[in-house]
Amino acid sequence: MIELRDFLEIDLPALATGTLAALACGLLGNFLLLQRRSLLGDAVSHVVLPGIVIAFLVTGSVGTWPMMFGAGAASVASVLLIDLVQRAARIEPGAAMGVVLTTLFALGVVLLEQSGARAVHLDVQHALMGSLEGIVWLGARDASDLVDPARLATLPEPLVRLAIVALAVLLFLLLLRKELAIASFDPDHATSLGIPARGIGLLLLLASAAAAVAAFDAVGAILTIAMFVCPPAAARMLTDRLGRQIGLSALFAVSAGVLGYALAAWMPLALGLERGLGAAGTIAVVAGGLLALSILFAPRYGAFARARARSGRTRPGVGGEAGAGR
Repeated sequence: MIELRDFLEIDLPALATGTLAALACGLLGNFLLLQRRSLLGDAVSHVVLPGIVIAFLVTGSVGTWPMMFGAGAASVASVLLIDLVQRAARIEPGAAMGVVLTTLFALGVVLLEQSGARAVHLDVQHALMGSLEGIVWLGARDASDLVDPARLATLPEPLVRLAIVALAVLLFLLLLRKELAIASFDPDHATSLGIPARGIGLLLLLASAAAAVAAFDAVGAILTIAMFVCPPAAARMLTDRLGRQIGLSALFAVSAGVLGYALAAWMPLALGLERGLGAAGTIAVVAGGLLALSILFAPRYGAFARARARSGRTRPGVGGEAGAGR
């Protein structure tokens, strides 16, 4: 049986951090999906390497903040380059992302090899794979700590950072929801209404890059990419209304965070296994499972619904050749 102190000290911080990361990325992913830029998280995960190496070369430190600043600067630069390449070459967003991410990732590898930084322990794997299990709330004892300002001030830094990012994302979407929706569905119509579609799109990309970099330190690239794609795509299968899609994506993101962590932390114990599961990876798997269920069982767009519709159209006396002769 799990004791309350162990839950507050070990499980709650990791669970909350993973869930907040999923929520922040999942909410922004709705508009990236509409703009066909869902793989922005994948692009950012590739371009953090040159930023991390350059940050080390400039500061000589492998601390968290220099690495995060370097990764963030590289992410912002990549977003601006993606937008520039897309418009200058007039190619689709996916192709522009591919050009930029491969070029900057190659630059990072060259810098790592040629600068001598490889001999120093740069925590690149930590930035890409995360360390969700290492996020603990030392000294937490009972439920009263959850309402004690002094104890809340000692919450782990990744949790606080992602809480701020998630709140900022919510405010961003509340303030610019109408503009984001119009610019995502029809940029030309948005421009005709006086809405700067290009500027709105760039703000969305910058917000997504900021959320991705904030999430990388705690949950890693795999979970970040999954959350940009899976909750919005699963919600899109279930509805045509944007407001409902955003609500469903938030529900799927939170469900994946809670259920994924629960499976990773407690299922091995229940089964008597000696080794546990990676929390970030398990959350990503659950998110993918929710998407798979939506693809299969969505009442209108799911695979089974479409199969039933096709069989109904070709049933004798209803459609097809047999029906045409009546």
